[in-house]
Amino acid sequence: MAEETDNSVSVVREAGVVTVTLDRPDVRNALTEDVTAGLRDAFDSLDDDTQCVVLEGAGGAFCAGGDINAMMEVRAGDRSMEETVRHIIDDTAGAVKCVHDCQFPTVAKVDGPAIGAGGALALACDLRVFSPEGRIGFGFEQLGLAVDSGVSYLLPREVGAGVAKELVYTGEVLDAERAADLGLANRVFGSEDEDGEAFGDAFDSFVGELAAGPTAALRTSKRLLRRGFEVSLDTAIEHEAAAQASLFATDDHEEGVDAFLERRDPEFDEQ
Repeated sequence: MAEETDNSVSVVREAGVVTVTLDRPDVRNALTEDVTAGLRDAFDSLDDDTQCVVLEGAGGAFCAGGDINAMMEVRAGDRSMEETVRHIIDDTAGAVKCVHDCQFPTVAKVDGPAIGAGGALALACDLRVFSPEGRIGFGFEQLGLAVDSGVSYLLPREVGAGVAKELVYTGEVLDAERAADLGLANRVFGSEDEDGEAFGDAFDSFVGELAAGPTAALRTSKRLLRRGFEVSLDTAIEHEAAAQASLFATDDHEEGVDAFLERRDPEFDEQ
């Protein structure tokens, strides 16, 4: 286990799983400039030994959203409007984008509120796993603001245009069960229907299964799934065929076929 920290974001690497923790519980892990800088550095540091990335928040919150202090500086005249817009694009939305653009499978561990830009950060991950205390909402309207940080792009792709508009217009904060009903939570662990298993144990087991998968194939599937939103069916099929051609030559594919023929679970090599 290796750990790195810059006092705002910590990084732990263990058995192919890289856990990136927003570590500013004093501001409920809001996307201050130090947090966004630490987050970008953490994702820039990922190497080919990475099999899965977990994003979480310390102290009972995932991420409370944008930097309210930056908004107050605008009101006080200490920061220009141009500087604030640049901060939103480069820092807040920039952090969301670096998570979204990550080539490795990503999982948001939502064990508390993910609000506003914090909700966008959770959406930027491939999967979202909630504890019963997990919450997500996009209540920009409560601050008299429109959505930012990529919510207009990310949210409709997860829940459809109609539901996205409802969540934005009302500012509703969804509990874990409601988030699961709408498709914003892939799993909810630690509730009664999980036979009382602790959230952390169930989460670690789930992530361990992802990390044990065929690394190159999962990275390629992630890229293809993202492209699929932006191209025609014919083009998507061509992209898939080209990708498969390269994966046919991998050890993971050979092991997968052997395991299928031998009626056993595959044991993929760590990359």
